Amino acid sequence: MENKKEKQRFARIIKRPYISDAHSLIIRVIAFVFSFIVVSILLLCMHFNPFNVFAVMLKGAFGKEFLIRETVKGTIPLVITATGLSLAFRMKFWNIGGEGQILIGGIAATAVSFIFGRSIPQWVLLSLMAAASIIMAGLYGMIPAVFKAKFKTNETLLTLMFNYIATQLIVMLQNTRSWQDAANNFPKVRMLDFYSRLPRVFGVHIGWIIALVMLVLYYFYIQKTKHGYEIKVIGDSMETARYAGINASKVMIRTMFLSAALCGLAGFLQVAGADGTLSESTAGGVGFTAIMVAWMADMKPVRILIMSAFIAILNRGAGNLQTVYLIPSSFANIMIGIILLFMLGCEFFIKYKVSFSFMSGRKSSAINDKGGRYDY
Repeated sequence: MENKKEKQRFARIIKRPYISDAHSLIIRVIAFVFSFIVVSILLLCMHFNPFNVFAVMLKGAFGKEFLIRETVKGTIPLVITATGLSLAFRMKFWNIGGEGQILIGGIAATAVSFIFGRSIPQWVLLSLMAAASIIMAGLYGMIPAVFKAKFKTNETLLTLMFNYIATQLIVMLQNTRSWQDAANNFPKVRMLDFYSRLPRVFGVHIGWIIALVMLVLYYFYIQKTKHGYEIKVIGDSMETARYAGINASKVMIRTMFLSAALCGLAGFLQVAGADGTLSESTAGGVGFTAIMVAWMADMKPVRILIMSAFIAILNRGAGNLQTVYLIPSSFANIMIGIILLFMLGCEFFIKYKVSFSFMSGRKSSAINDKGGRYDY
């Protein structure tokens, strides 16, 4: 029988065994530059000067003290929500329900404010509002984890569906007389009393301090505790976790509680800090945007802070574009989408590299975690 020569692949995808921080930073910078080149080409096609447009975006985020405060306010919920989602993502539990968990936290905080009002000291009231938002959102997020642990349900679909439940709960409350303003019957939850609002530090509510504290706690929880170790083991391999005697179901439920609880805390900060009221837009897409933040940041605390600030800057800058150049919001969103697409896409080149046949005289292969070879 004739020996058949194996087909020569033009290119193959090879998993990187290791990549330095400097190398990964270079890849991210290149992706960032390419994204701005693509956006610049689109702007030129619309007869806009890209440099002027980017300058206007930066001015929209940092041009005045008020705008800086607004940018910081936009960063806070992203940081906390992305931190919460990162806890679940680290153990390969795909929590897509951050949006609903934020809303549940906002509902709980608002309910406590309406029940107690000015009858108790302000610091006690704010503490109860925060505790209620954390506990209620945590319990809400635990439900998909329990179903996953007991019945092997798909957590992605279940957490996603729970977003709609939370949204409809707010619609119901907007039409509940006791939650409306006494002066009218408009379907809207009344504003919180200023007694229920968070104090400000440097012109921004104290949520920015809480966000930084949560990042530090997240780092120590993941890196320095037994619970954090168990999360990493389950994320690497469920079989290894079982062999090590880790109760995967218990860890899953506990971690999902913490993940949702942090999202609920973001809801409290939005209601008592940024908005002063509860509405369907309290989450404002933060729950979904935070998913991208967590992935682009590789679920690392410092990177979470940087990526959250980056997206907040883009959002503020895009808003200024509409004002100055009358660029429609749809195009501003396209710009943001292109930049985020490149930033997410570069993660592929950080984890893998493409080897072309003409670059090497001899055949090479790479073995993945399951013993297979990355090639095509």
